[in-house]
Parts: sequence; C-alpha cells; structure tokens
Amino acid sequence: GLGCPYAVADSRVEFRPAGSPLPQGSYRALAATANSFARESHVDELAAVCGVDPVAFRIRNLDDERLAGVLLTAAEGGGWGSSQAGETALGIACAEEKGAYVATCARVRIDGDRPVVERLVTAFDCGAVLDADNLTNQVEGATVMGIGPALFESIRFADGCVVNGTMTEYRVPRFGDVPDVEVVLVDRPDEPPAGAGETPLIAVAPAVANGIAAATGTRLRSMPLVPEGRIPSP
Repeated sequence: GLGCPYAVADSRVEFRPAGSPLPQGSYRALAATANSFARESHVDELAAVCGVDPVAFRIRNLDDERLAGVLLTAAEGGGWGSSQAGETALGIACAEEKGAYVATCARVRIDGDRPVVERLVTAFDCGAVLDADNLTNQVEGATVMGIGPALFESIRFADGCVVNGTMTEYRVPRFGDVPDVEVVLVDRPDEPPAGAGETPLIAVAPAVANGIAAATGTRLRSMPLVPEGRIPSP
C-alpha cells in the first residue's frame, strides 16, 4: 500500500484520486504493485547516492524484523554479493502487504539493449505455513505473473480506442519469458497465517528494474519497463 516500512523521520503520505473515462477493475495486489515499484526503485536510488549496498541500506533503515528477514533470505538465495559476469547484475526489492512479507532478488542479463531476466528468488513470509506445496505454487504463479507488468504488459490507445483489446494482442508472460524461479518460504508458526494470493507479486517489478539499473546505469521509472523489449537510450 501507501505506507512506508522504512524509518523516515519526516514523511507525508497522500492519496489523490483521479477520474477515468473508462470503467476500471481491480488489478492483482491492487495499487501495491505500482506503489512498491515506486518506493523500492527510489530506495535503490537513495542507496546509490549514499554509496551504500542496496541490501545494507534497507536493513539499516528497517524496523520490521519480518521484512528484514525476507530481504536477507532473498538476498542469500539470489547470491547477493557474489561477482557478476559482464553485463549481468542483481536487483532486489521488498514489501509488506495484507499482513504478508515478500522480497524478490532478480538476476538480469543485458543482451545488447534487451534485458533478460535469468533468475528470480522470492522469499515469502505469511505467518504459519499450513500447506507448503500449495503456498509455493501460489508464490510461483504470482512471481511469473509479475514478469508481465514489469516488462511489457500495457494497454495501448490510438485515436481514443484500445488497439490491443484481445488476448492475442495483449501480451502476457509466455513459457519463453519465464526464468528460473525459486521460492523460499519463511515459516512463522507462532504468527497467524495471512493470504498469499496477491503479496508475492509486488516485489518483482522493482527487483527487475533495480537489476537493470545495476547492469546498465539506466534507471527506468515507469511500468512496463521495456514495452518494446529494448532499453531506451539515455
């Protein structure tokens, strides 16, 4: 949501509704997908300005032990701190939503001017784990779904009309788009279970964006990051 999990001394959070000429429906994870993208991208920029490792910067400013826990778990699973070859880099993001905590570490390779997501490691804490297999499947599905809005999913308009209003023209993730996906469940048997249907989605886009920035130095600030498949020239 709109709330910031970081220890910021002075902050102001506002909601400003905007009218739409078109009917609207709920997107999975609602506004948390866009809000987490904006916040976690900005936190990465702050870490860069301060010259601090992005994981260390987050840990330094997090008061929530559960959010810090999934962040460190995803970082470890993703190989954070290991040397990266050529134009391959890691990006990371974390968030809390609906009583659950998620962090995703993305390994991104740049092929010419095209980003290739090679691996996604998602750590997830929704309290007590009741059915590990089904929970893992849910997190995997959300992670794969998150690739679409992160990279290419968008509605296009021309002359006041939607021009990609069919499933043939509106691209969603395909088998060839799916990288190696690893899910690490953080079981909290003393905590009440929370839902896992939406929260696992929201850290994918900022993790990928942060990986692209780490690999290229180019910060992409809107979703989808590469609607035409290519990183735009600075």
